[in-house]
Amino acid sequence: MSLLPDFAHWQQLDGVLAVVTAWLALGATGVFALRRFGFVTKVLFPLGGLLGLLLSGIALTAVFQEPATAVLPLGLPGLPFHLRLDGLSSFFLLVIGATGAGVSVYAAGYFGRGEGTPPGLICLEYHAFLATMALVVLADDAYVFMVAWETMALSSFFLVTANHRIPEIREAGYLYLLVAHIGAIAILLCFGVLQANTGDYTFANMRAQHLTSFWSSAAFLLALFGFGAKAGLLPLHVWLPEAHPAAPSPVSALMSGVMLKTAIYGILRVSFDLLQTQRWWWGVLMLALGLASALFGVVFAAAQVDMKRLLAYSSIENIGLLCAGIGLAVVFSSYGMKPLAALALTASLYHVASHAFFKSLLFLSTGSVLHATGERNLGRLGGLIRFTPWIAWVTLIGVLASAGLPPFSGFVSEWLLLQSFLFTPGLPDSFLNMLIPVVAALIALVAALAGYTMVKFFGIIFLGQPREEKLQRARDAGPWERGGMAWLVMGCIALGLQPEQFIQIIDPVTRLLVHAGLGDNVAGHGWLLVPVAVDRASYGPIIFLLGVAACFLLAFLVVRLLYHGRVRRAAPWDCGYPWQTARMQDTAEGFGQPIRQIFEPFFRMTRELPDPGDEAPRYHVTIADHFWHWLYLPIAAVVERAARLIGTLQQGRIAVYLLYSFITLLAMLVLVRS
Repeated sequence: MSLLPDFAHWQQLDGVLAVVTAWLALGATGVFALRRFGFVTKVLFPLGGLLGLLLSGIALTAVFQEPATAVLPLGLPGLPFHLRLDGLSSFFLLVIGATGAGVSVYAAGYFGRGEGTPPGLICLEYHAFLATMALVVLADDAYVFMVAWETMALSSFFLVTANHRIPEIREAGYLYLLVAHIGAIAILLCFGVLQANTGDYTFANMRAQHLTSFWSSAAFLLALFGFGAKAGLLPLHVWLPEAHPAAPSPVSALMSGVMLKTAIYGILRVSFDLLQTQRWWWGVLMLALGLASALFGVVFAAAQVDMKRLLAYSSIENIGLLCAGIGLAVVFSSYGMKPLAALALTASLYHVASHAFFKSLLFLSTGSVLHATGERNLGRLGGLIRFTPWIAWVTLIGVLASAGLPPFSGFVSEWLLLQSFLFTPGLPDSFLNMLIPVVAALIALVAALAGYTMVKFFGIIFLGQPREEKLQRARDAGPWERGGMAWLVMGCIALGLQPEQFIQIIDPVTRLLVHAGLGDNVAGHGWLLVPVAVDRASYGPIIFLLGVAACFLLAFLVVRLLYHGRVRRAAPWDCGYPWQTARMQDTAEGFGQPIRQIFEPFFRMTRELPDPGDEAPRYHVTIADHFWHWLYLPIAAVVERAARLIGTLQQGRIAVYLLYSFITLLAMLVLVRS
């Protein structure tokens, strides 16, 4: 029996399954080499990186092919695994493979220093995490999807709690697992609605159903809630700033750069593929949630003093932008404006890949800083560019891409997103014509605050003077870590300089989902990126780069001709105070103070005033999340009260338990007779 009946495209699907199987085999091999650090880190993790490259190559070719399907004789009797490789799944496999390749090479150097869990066990969890993310986007029925989804959650939970001896890390892991399972329940209910009481949970059957407005809206809302919990949309975001700092840096990179995108994949799969129609208010709801998440995330990121918490809140911001872009695509699609829906969807998919590269790079950079200094608190860092130049320069690339500056990847995706908002006056609804430009202005504000946050992130860590004496003993990244970060740097640069080529890769995906694409229009303008018409907007990254290079060259020549290369070194201006120390430079708290003041309603702040009797008076501000106190703590109190009430049933006496059985039997007899 052939497992892959579609012979025309069996190579791609067979190759993806081979990579997934090989990842699982690498993980199993790690169990047999439980504490052999050298073998696990210098052999198994690099092999995992090579498999990621292979997966990205296969996915790149599969994007342009017709969908291929397979039925594997696995699972339960009568419930085999249905798999499908189409343009959407191929695109996300490309992101998973390309990002996973760089992170795996970096992990070869990172995990070699120990993380509290045997390296072989981390190898199993890590490669199972990669394999299940790939299976999630390959799934073509609810059964295999939920199996892969839950396995992905469990493997990432064990990775988050690698240092499980620390109570705070265990708490962060349990919070993540709780939110993940609540989201999974909503996703399962969504599939139950989509199968329309037919008993067939394959995606092909769901596509064939024509649900009423009520049930299609119910399926969409359940999908938005379930996948939004995994993506970190408000108000289900609380696990991100806890789990990301708790996890080892390569795991944080995969979770933020890749795993969050599987939730975006789920939203796209349900909204544009399994549901046959879209409604305008779905898009408005996603716009509102996306905008709220983006603004909330960037404001909290600007106020953070912990490197990884800052990046975690930044991920909430970027997921919010993605949700807003998808929401706009839903609005356009509901009104039949397919070219504009393709533009908004292209911007969102571009940002999926862009964010995967630059956010993974930034998390890896924080891991290198943490290993070099032992510090994660921005208030104890500074001046590292002199001691760790490699980490500093690759971090600068990630910071520029995250800030949305040309000619890097973040600029292209955010520019395309803003272009899609500029065309909303063509909508037939006057309310939306008035509302969405306001949303565009707020997205521009978010982009500006993101740049502000990245200036703080890079400047506090790498510029100025060292705030601690031990920072002068910091050592730069090792060769494995450099190799992984260099790969991600190349991704940020390539996506920034070659948007026309990458849009050609996205084009089959948008044609699959909204039956329109930008590929033909972009291909007809050479090196200029023209989303709709050249008289409306265009961007030439190569031209921009040449212009910047010409300015630098001109400045260099002027300096050489006028000053003959003379260099005079002197102390910087000190405001008339000659005794400069590291305490006099700007701190992370001071840098974020204007944001705290302007957006004070966003924060739940506790101010600890200095005691006059202290020898060293200290003023301290603690920032908390309102959602903890408004939503989660009340729910926790209700659950705890209910648990105590139910706990009273457990008396520990056999006679009481027999009485429970007797009462249950009587109740069942009454129900049966009635």
